[in-house]
Amino acid sequence: IRSWLISDATAPAGWLRALEDDRIGRVLEAIHHNPGDDWNLGRFAKVATMSRSSFSSRFTALTGEAPIAYLTRWRMSIAASRLREEDITVARLASELGYQSEAAFNRAFTRINGQTPGSVRGRRSAQIAS
Repeated sequence: IRSWLISDATAPAGWLRALEDDRIGRVLEAIHHNPGDDWNLGRFAKVATMSRSSFSSRFTALTGEAPIAYLTRWRMSIAASRLREEDITVARLASELGYQSEAAFNRAFTRINGQTPGSVRGRRSAQIAS
């Protein structure tokens, strides 16, 4: 997790503080170890042993973003890296990262990364060919 924080310029400023918080830190660790799990606010709160509203408020105060937004950004960071580095289909990657449909994954990826998964993967193919 620390190596990701150092390498990701978009990481929120309070991220280390959130990691040091026992309850929120447990959730961050769970997200980073199991990004493809079926996460929701209730499950996050259970991991943190907090109510949903208390968890959501604390997580947002410490990280600067809502829990689901954080999860989505982390998943899309993984997706972009894997599309650049591996020969993996978008459908398989979507499934591994917890998306029920490739279309939903494509929308989230494009919203977060500003380009489609296919264009990132296509660039990898072009680099290998040259």
